[in-house]
Amino acid sequence: MNGQTRATIKPGMTVLIVLKQDQRTGRLTRGIVKEILTKSPNHPHGIKVRLTNGQVGRVKEVLQDQDT
Repeated sequence: MNGQTRATIKPGMTVLIVLKQDQRTGRLTRGIVKEILTKSPNHPHGIKVRLTNGQVGRVKEVLQDQDT
């Protein structure tokens, strides 16, 4: 699943995000969602989230049925 729709992302899900400093390279970081920061229902660049480790980025992919 892609990360452009807020309704598909819930705290506790494992996701791939792109951090602000990695936007040019597209390097993805894997983590577990702690908090959803984007208020709008959709965002073309991905919903912004905070991971359990404190990193903030935009969701590029939601990983289903996978644990870290």
